Amino acid sequence: MKKILSLALSAAMLLSLAACGGGNDNKSNSSAGTPSSASTSADKSSTPKTDFPGNKQISLIVPYSAGGASDTTARIYASELEKALGTTIVVSNVTGASGAIGLEQVRNSNPDGYTIAYMPVESTMLRALGFTDLSTDDFKFIGRAMTIPAAVTVRADAPWNTFQEFVDYAKEHPGEVQVGNSGTGSIWHVAAASIEDKCGVEFTHVPFDGAAPAVAALLGNNIQAVTVSPSEVKTNVDSGDFKVLAILGEGHSSVVPDVQTAQEMGIDITIQGWGGFAVPKDTPQDVIDVLVAASETAINSDAVKDLLAERGFEHAYLNGTDMDAKAASELAYYGDLIPKLGIA
Repeated sequence: MKKILSLALSAAMLLSLAACGGGNDNKSNSSAGTPSSASTSADKSSTPKTDFPGNKQISLIVPYSAGGASDTTARIYASELEKALGTTIVVSNVTGASGAIGLEQVRNSNPDGYTIAYMPVESTMLRALGFTDLSTDDFKFIGRAMTIPAAVTVRADAPWNTFQEFVDYAKEHPGEVQVGNSGTGSIWHVAAASIEDKCGVEFTHVPFDGAAPAVAALLGNNIQAVTVSPSEVKTNVDSGDFKVLAILGEGHSSVVPDVQTAQEMGIDITIQGWGGFAVPKDTPQDVIDVLVAASETAINSDAVKDLLAERGFEHAYLNGTDMDAKAASELAYYGDLIPKLGIA
């Protein structure tokens, strides 16, 4: 009997030890799992999302010719972006079809962040104008650098001293006032057409190959007005040959700060050019994040601000997300406005 009891106790002890051993194994497995997860998490957090751009060269495409507002803005931006990213940026001018050719090249490029487009306001208008099926929907913005408002400008000896007088005369003399612009479908053409739409007037639109010849035509008294940027008429305003009747931007121009906006005069018109930068829409988000951060540094640099001020452009930084939203809004706006104005 004692022997049987002893064997029973031994068996119980063995079962107890086995159970304890199993529990310890489970604990060990559970504990081992936790450090493994933490280690994986730590590894992920310590691993950079991207090594972009590395030492690889970046291409910046400007869809207009050298020397203009777009090219000037793009080149100073590129210079500062090089410093922010620590790599080389090559600026190329790819012209044609009111900017569509250069933008098409970027849209069709590998969406890896190594090809950037200078994006003008016209990028929100090209589809409505029928030049291309391309639009800002095909891109992701990485920042906006500046704005340029339209300035309604006439000769100093013109009979109108206020914007309202100019509009009243145009109402009474349909088609008589010839307004020069920088090309059919350009933002400055749309500016004059918007005045027609909002004020119920009719102009004769005279397109030129850029703003400079339009300004020269006004100086020669061959047309009666231009709707171009303040910086493009500043020399003639300073010389006393021209006067600016209204600014069509969001706020006053630093070039002619005393001139009121159309909004301040009770006329609901806001037409302005802007310049930003974007990459193809399928570019990885981690690469876009790098470019957005670097663009903020570049655009807000003293070098960019100083050059914009020197050229009469308004420094107007917007980050990529905000610029995506603004471009989408303007794409819809011009998509409705341009067919209504009969420009396309």
